[in-house]
Amino acid sequence: MAVQSWIDILKSSKKTALIHDVRKWRHKSTLGVQGSWQVEVGEPLVSAAVSLDSDVIKESCCNPVLMRKDTKNSFQWRIRNLPYPKDVFSVSAEPSERCITIKTSNKKYYKKFGVPDLDRSQLSLDSSSLSFTHANNTLIVSYKKPKEILTLEQELLKELKKMKGNTEGDVDCKTQ
Repeated sequence: MAVQSWIDILKSSKKTALIHDVRKWRHKSTLGVQGSWQVEVGEPLVSAAVSLDSDVIKESCCNPVLMRKDTKNSFQWRIRNLPYPKDVFSVSAEPSERCITIKTSNKKYYKKFGVPDLDRSQLSLDSSSLSFTHANNTLIVSYKKPKEILTLEQELLKELKKMKGNTEGDVDCKTQ
Protein backbone atom coordinates (compact mmCIF):
# COMPACT_ATOMS: atom_id res chain seq x y z
CA MET A 1 0.00 0.00 0.00
CA ALA A 2 1.24 3.49 -0.84
CA VAL A 3 0.58 4.90 2.64
CA GLN A 4 2.76 2.21 4.24
CA SER A 5 5.63 2.83 1.80
CA TRP A 6 5.49 6.57 2.62
CA ILE A 7 5.75 5.77 6.34
CA ASP A 8 8.76 3.52 5.65
CA ILE A 9 10.46 6.28 3.62
CA LEU A 10 9.94 8.79 6.43
CA LYS A 11 11.20 6.40 9.09
CA SER A 12 14.40 5.73 7.15
CA SER A 13 15.06 9.36 6.15
CA LYS A 14 17.30 11.89 7.88
CA LYS A 15 15.13 14.19 10.01
CA THR A 16 15.64 17.42 11.89
CA ALA A 17 12.98 18.71 14.27
CA LEU A 18 12.34 22.34 15.05
CA ILE A 19 8.94 23.03 16.57
CA HIS A 20 7.76 26.11 14.67
CA ASP A 21 4.42 25.58 12.78
CA VAL A 22 6.22 25.06 9.42
CA ARG A 23 6.79 21.92 7.37
CA LYS A 24 9.68 22.17 4.93
CA TRP A 25 11.22 19.60 2.59
CA ARG A 26 14.62 19.52 0.99
CA HIS A 27 15.52 17.12 -1.79
CA LYS A 28 18.84 16.34 -3.41
CA SER A 29 19.37 17.64 -6.93
CA THR A 30 20.25 15.38 -9.85
CA LEU A 31 23.93 15.97 -9.04
CA GLY A 32 23.45 14.92 -5.39
CA VAL A 33 23.69 18.40 -3.88
CA GLN A 34 21.13 19.48 -1.28
CA GLY A 35 18.49 21.68 -2.91
CA SER A 36 16.77 24.68 -1.41
CA TRP A 37 14.03 24.35 1.20
CA GLN A 38 10.43 24.14 -0.06
CA VAL A 39 7.79 25.28 2.46
CA GLU A 40 4.78 22.96 2.34
CA VAL A 41 2.80 23.96 5.43
CA GLY A 42 2.95 27.27 7.26
CA GLU A 43 4.31 30.68 6.50
CA PRO A 44 7.91 30.95 5.32
CA LEU A 45 10.17 33.10 7.44
CA VAL A 46 10.50 36.60 6.01
CA SER A 47 14.04 37.85 5.73
CA ALA A 48 14.64 41.24 7.28
CA ALA A 49 17.66 41.89 5.04
CA VAL A 50 15.86 44.48 2.90
CA SER A 51 15.22 47.79 4.60
CA LEU A 52 12.07 49.77 3.90
CA ASP A 53 13.84 52.82 2.51
CA SER A 54 16.07 51.01 0.00
CA ASP A 55 15.61 51.26 -3.76
CA VAL A 56 14.79 47.60 -4.29
CA ILE A 57 11.99 46.33 -6.49
CA LYS A 58 9.63 44.13 -4.52
CA GLU A 59 6.17 42.71 -5.02
CA SER A 60 3.14 44.58 -3.79
CA CYS A 61 1.82 43.75 -0.35
CA CYS A 62 -1.70 43.85 -1.85
CA ASN A 63 -1.16 40.77 -4.05
CA PRO A 64 -3.01 37.59 -3.04
CA VAL A 65 -0.86 35.31 -0.87
CA LEU A 66 -1.53 31.54 -0.71
CA MET A 67 -0.41 29.73 2.42
CA ARG A 68 -1.28 26.33 3.87
CA LYS A 69 -2.29 25.98 7.53
CA ASP A 70 -3.59 22.53 8.47
CA THR A 71 -6.00 21.72 11.27
CA LYS A 72 -6.34 18.40 13.05
CA ASN A 73 -9.08 17.11 10.73
CA SER A 74 -8.54 19.03 7.50
CA PHE A 75 -5.99 20.45 5.09
CA GLN A 76 -6.52 24.19 4.95
CA TRP A 77 -5.30 26.88 2.57
CA ARG A 78 -5.65 30.59 3.24
CA ILE A 79 -5.48 33.15 0.46
CA ARG A 80 -5.07 36.64 1.84
CA ASN A 81 -5.85 39.92 0.05
CA LEU A 82 -8.96 38.75 -1.83
CA PRO A 83 -11.55 41.52 -1.28
CA TYR A 84 -14.35 39.96 -3.37
CA PRO A 85 -17.57 38.56 -1.81
CA LYS A 86 -17.95 34.81 -1.25
CA ASP A 87 -20.45 34.31 -4.09
CA VAL A 88 -17.81 35.39 -6.64
CA PHE A 89 -15.57 32.41 -5.82
CA SER A 90 -15.79 28.95 -7.35
CA VAL A 91 -13.72 26.22 -5.68
CA SER A 92 -13.61 22.76 -7.23
CA ALA A 93 -11.59 19.55 -6.98
CA GLU A 94 -10.32 18.08 -10.23
CA PRO A 95 -9.42 14.42 -9.61
CA SER A 96 -8.11 13.91 -13.17
CA GLU A 97 -5.50 16.67 -12.70
CA ARG A 98 -5.04 15.90 -8.97
CA CYS A 99 -5.53 19.54 -8.02
CA ILE A 100 -7.91 22.07 -6.50
CA THR A 101 -8.96 25.02 -8.64
CA ILE A 102 -10.06 28.42 -7.37
CA LYS A 103 -11.50 30.96 -9.79
CA THR A 104 -13.64 34.06 -9.61
CA SER A 105 -16.59 34.93 -11.81
CA ASN A 106 -15.13 38.42 -12.35
CA LYS A 107 -11.94 36.80 -13.75
CA LYS A 108 -9.71 38.61 -11.26
CA TYR A 109 -8.18 35.51 -9.60
CA TYR A 110 -7.35 31.98 -10.77
CA LYS A 111 -5.23 29.41 -8.94
CA LYS A 112 -4.55 25.67 -9.21
CA PHE A 113 -2.68 23.79 -6.50
CA GLY A 114 -2.16 20.19 -5.53
CA VAL A 115 -2.38 18.35 -2.23
CA PRO A 116 1.07 16.76 -1.76
CA ASP A 117 -0.09 14.61 1.17
CA LEU A 118 -2.68 12.89 -1.03
CA ASP A 119 -0.17 12.53 -3.87
CA ARG A 120 2.41 10.87 -1.61
CA SER A 121 -0.18 8.43 -0.30
CA GLN A 122 -1.63 7.94 -3.81
CA LEU A 123 -5.14 8.87 -2.68
CA SER A 124 -7.62 10.55 -5.01
CA LEU A 125 -9.34 13.90 -4.51
CA ASP A 126 -12.98 13.82 -3.44
CA SER A 127 -15.05 16.94 -4.16
CA SER A 128 -17.43 16.17 -1.29
CA SER A 129 -14.55 16.76 1.18
CA LEU A 130 -13.97 20.28 -0.15
CA SER A 131 -15.46 23.43 1.40
CA PHE A 132 -14.62 27.13 1.53
CA THR A 133 -15.49 30.31 3.36
CA HIS A 134 -14.54 33.98 3.06
CA ALA A 135 -13.89 36.46 5.88
CA ASN A 136 -11.69 39.53 6.39
CA ASN A 137 -10.46 39.55 2.75
CA THR A 138 -9.23 35.97 3.21
CA LEU A 139 -10.55 32.93 1.35
CA ILE A 140 -10.25 29.78 3.47
CA VAL A 141 -10.36 26.49 1.54
CA SER A 142 -10.68 23.29 3.61
CA TYR A 143 -10.34 19.68 2.51
CA LYS A 144 -11.36 17.03 5.05
CA LYS A 145 -8.53 14.58 5.64
CA PRO A 146 -9.24 10.96 4.65
CA LYS A 147 -9.01 8.34 7.39
CA GLU A 148 -5.81 6.95 5.81
CA ILE A 149 -4.10 10.31 6.29
CA LEU A 150 -5.36 10.59 9.88
CA THR A 151 -3.89 7.18 10.78
CA LEU A 152 -0.67 8.06 8.95
CA GLU A 153 -0.35 11.28 10.95
CA GLN A 154 -0.87 9.41 14.22
CA GLU A 155 1.93 6.98 13.33
CA LEU A 156 4.19 9.87 12.31
CA LEU A 157 3.46 11.67 15.56
CA LYS A 158 4.60 8.59 17.47
CA GLU A 159 7.77 8.53 15.37
CA LEU A 160 8.44 12.25 15.89
CA LYS A 161 7.94 12.00 19.66
CA LYS A 162 10.98 9.72 19.68
CA MET A 163 13.05 12.61 18.32
CA LYS A 164 14.42 15.42 20.42
CA GLY A 165 12.84 18.66 19.19
CA ASN A 166 14.05 22.19 19.72
CA THR A 167 11.69 25.13 20.20
CA GLU A 168 14.35 27.78 19.64
CA GLY A 169 15.77 29.00 16.36
CA ASP A 170 19.27 27.70 17.10
CA VAL A 171 19.87 24.12 16.09
CA ASP A 172 23.03 22.29 17.19
CA CYS A 173 25.49 22.32 14.30
CA LYS A 174 28.69 20.34 14.36
CA THR A 175 31.68 22.48 13.52
CA GLN A 176 35.24 21.48 12.75
